[in-house]
Amino acid sequence: MSNPSGRPSPPAAPAVVGSGAGEKGLKTGALGLFSSVAIGLASTAPAYSLAATLGIIVAGVGLQAPIITMLAFIPMLLIAYAYKELNASDPDCGTTFVWGARAFGPRTGWMGGWGIIVADIIVMANLAQIAGIYGFRLFGLDSLADSTVWTTLAGVVWIMVMTAICYIGIEISAALQRWLLMIEVGVLVLMSVYALVKVYGSSPPPTAIDISWSWFNPFNVASASALTQGILAAVFIYWGWDTAVSVNEETADSSRTPGRAAVISTVLLLLIYALVSTSAQAFAGVGEEGIGLANPDNEGDVLSGLGGAIFGDTGVGWFLTKLLIFMVLTSSAASTQTTILPTARTSFSMAAHRAIPRQFAQVHPRHLTPTWSTIGMGLASIAFYVLLTIISGNVLADSIASVGLGIAFYYGLTGFACVWYYRHVLTRSARDFIFKGLMPLLGGLLLLYFFCYGAFSVYADPEYGSTSIDLPIFGDTGGVTVIGIGALVLGVVLMLIQWAVQGSWFRHPDVPRSAANPADAP
Repeated sequence: MSNPSGRPSPPAAPAVVGSGAGEKGLKTGALGLFSSVAIGLASTAPAYSLAATLGIIVAGVGLQAPIITMLAFIPMLLIAYAYKELNASDPDCGTTFVWGARAFGPRTGWMGGWGIIVADIIVMANLAQIAGIYGFRLFGLDSLADSTVWTTLAGVVWIMVMTAICYIGIEISAALQRWLLMIEVGVLVLMSVYALVKVYGSSPPPTAIDISWSWFNPFNVASASALTQGILAAVFIYWGWDTAVSVNEETADSSRTPGRAAVISTVLLLLIYALVSTSAQAFAGVGEEGIGLANPDNEGDVLSGLGGAIFGDTGVGWFLTKLLIFMVLTSSAASTQTTILPTARTSFSMAAHRAIPRQFAQVHPRHLTPTWSTIGMGLASIAFYVLLTIISGNVLADSIASVGLGIAFYYGLTGFACVWYYRHVLTRSARDFIFKGLMPLLGGLLLLYFFCYGAFSVYADPEYGSTSIDLPIFGDTGGVTVIGIGALVLGVVLMLIQWAVQGSWFRHPDVPRSAANPADAP
């Protein structure tokens, strides 16, 4: 319900369990702006995201890769402002779940929460796999890195360790993220500077090409289709900054700091990606052989090959190359941890509002962190990772590619929720119209377009990805679309089951549909 002032009232929550606990029992004031930004950045895994995606982007758009990585920033910034504005009115750790319910009703909100959960569980499999592979490569154990059994085992251990860290306290999680992020960004900047110095030095590598303004002209991309597919791939590397908002109830000044951290995170990511993509392309070129960024052999990991070429293989160069491998390892490990945080908070909020079983709303009496939700996220991630690895590596690869559909779904929903919730406020001032209306609406529309284009055009092509499925009505369909859409349809089924078993959220939600009051909205 809403209180007389028109502001959202807090949910019926579990009893406060200790000093420093907030309305739901989580520890309040544990994070400041710097820690929130660190969590937001770390959750995107900049080093891993670049390693896994830059080659794909270059293969699709060639020399225009830097501008594509920059254009993908636009919808992310627009949605970051939607998060910022909605958080100012209702700093609930359920984020899209609560905001979607307040704008469109309990069923839409439930599906928004499911979108977060399913996207995070799917991507955890990839993060754990990368952490396992790079852990072995760091120590020169290449034979183990190539073994599915050993990398799966190592990935499971990584998930268990990061789940334990999230379980024992948000402050410990934030402290670890700050250190890991400083290493990650520091090595990325160092690699970029080294590369540019060599490109413009007296003995540039044979692959080197001078930076040109044409790299930053999107109209030089071969076709509109290639441009769209490039941006669709690049959007993935910005995903994760919303973790800074999902820990809002544990953040000082919860209505302001998380939103500011989300916007700052996206801007910093833009700077990092612009620098690394430009310097890497200048050093390695876009060839399909050797260290060329379009080499299909390096498509899944362009940074490993660049490390030795940029830093060298002896002396300090050998150490820096190893540090680069360690950086990708810590990047995926940090993102594993920060992926657990938002999913645990989303399911925790859903349970506190009685949208899923109440056990998931339990809080540890000393650590003041979600217990069932955190452990449940870890176990679900392990089960998904192991199951798909046993079924097929190809199915695992396509499931990871499908995560973009889940991202576009819940990010886009958040943009539309912001516009609709603040619909009576948009004419109050130019600022309200731009930041509460125009920017979230444009962000939502862009992500809706990317969702439809990806699901029904690019990913639906049976030649795309590693698998295809012959559907009764649609015929031979790409596995990425089947898995991505199927995951959302599974959410509808689970919602109906929850509605039948414990339907109080759907019949009498404590977050009713409402709109911001112009006299009271921030």
